[in-house]
Amino acid sequence: MTIITDRLTFAEYLKYADGTDRRYELVNGELIPMSLGTGQHGAIVKFIERMLETEIANLDRDWVVLPGLVGVRSPKGGRWDTCRIPDVMVLPLEQWRALQTREAVVELNEAPPLLVVEVVSESTKTVDYRAKRTEYSVLDIPEYWIVDPLLEKVTVFTLMEGWYEPIEFQGVDLIQSATFPNLHPSVEQILRQQI
Repeated sequence: MTIITDRLTFAEYLKYADGTDRRYELVNGELIPMSLGTGQHGAIVKFIERMLETEIANLDRDWVVLPGLVGVRSPKGGRWDTCRIPDVMVLPLEQWRALQTREAVVELNEAPPLLVVEVVSESTKTVDYRAKRTEYSVLDIPEYWIVDPLLEKVTVFTLMEGWYEPIEFQGVDLIQSATFPNLHPSVEQILRQQI
């Protein structure tokens, strides 16, 4: 499959269609195909979505969990645009409703998501740990989880004074979240999901 070699503006990216169902992130003006991921990847995303929805209901918050449905415009350096599509995102319901009448992208001048989660695959591990970590911190996203089935760990990054402070969890460790303080799944619970 041929991918456009010319760089795209953000406006061109929003209108881009290649005649397939394939989705792309935009990184420095280049289209980056998003792979489907393994069945395990999908099961983990679905489990996290359900778990967070249940906890939001328990907390009685007006938040919504969005699995791979909303982009985040990135302030990545350079003159070309970047837009990421996290595996899971938590947004205030009011902000999600505002996206109903336009492209589902959180813009740079809007409040950041409350939480983003990326599930690592072989093709995304460097981007998830390095590029997205930097971009999400610059966007002031308060919490970023990297769920890594390859290394069998979950890293929770909490924004403190503009930088992410990481805490790694493995095995039977119970995950600690500032956004969801009453939620304590183990890493094994998250990684061993099957649909």
